[in-house]
Amino acid sequence: MVKPAADERISGISEILEGIFTDAKPLLAFSSCYELLVAVILSAQCTDDQVNLVTPALFEKWPTPAALAAAPIAEIETTIRSTGFFRIKARSISGSARMLVDRFGSRVPDTIDQLVTLPGVGRKTANLVVSACFGKPGIIVDTHVSRVCARLGFSVDRDPGDIERILAAALPPDRWTAASHALNRLGKRVCTARKPDCPGCPVGPRCPSLGRTGETDRAWLKPPRQTRKASGPEA
Repeated sequence: MVKPAADERISGISEILEGIFTDAKPLLAFSSCYELLVAVILSAQCTDDQVNLVTPALFEKWPTPAALAAAPIAEIETTIRSTGFFRIKARSISGSARMLVDRFGSRVPDTIDQLVTLPGVGRKTANLVVSACFGKPGIIVDTHVSRVCARLGFSVDRDPGDIERILAAALPPDRWTAASHALNRLGKRVCTARKPDCPGCPVGPRCPSLGRTGETDRAWLKPPRQTRKASGPEA
């Protein structure tokens, strides 16, 4: 079956980026699936570098899910305070640790369906964990990937679920993880939120946002309202 032109375009651009940004792995420091899971939860609205400064002390205090599950919430909050939203994150990592102990024998599950039952774990976290820890294909849609996909015209908005479905349809599973990391690196190093380096972008000539950096996140990227199908809450 011949792929639609949009899928071919996404695949072609992603292939270029995969050849440039070849470090298809998390930038978070971890030595176990448990450590990666906790680190990704902490990385919400926080840089990987900042999380990497916090996690050594955290894992020294609580090296296992059982230890973290038994830790006082106030002490967890103090340890992770610099990652932001520390009260919510403390409850999430404590609750996840407790669920790992109670339901999964202190082991991180290897399926997305099981991972998303843990507190603080969405599909981005689950895809990152299954790909990095278990070698399974994963499409990791974080804020950088969402921004890049919108600017490149892959998606009409930044909805992570839509972007995951679009990339899954356009790419074979054995490229999902590499493409996700490549798009992430483009967003972090070139197509940044405030000041994208359009002249230095390796896929600039294929980007509808080229030369419109002051407008790249505005409504011009979306189709006219009347052309969009009406949809229900589950669309």
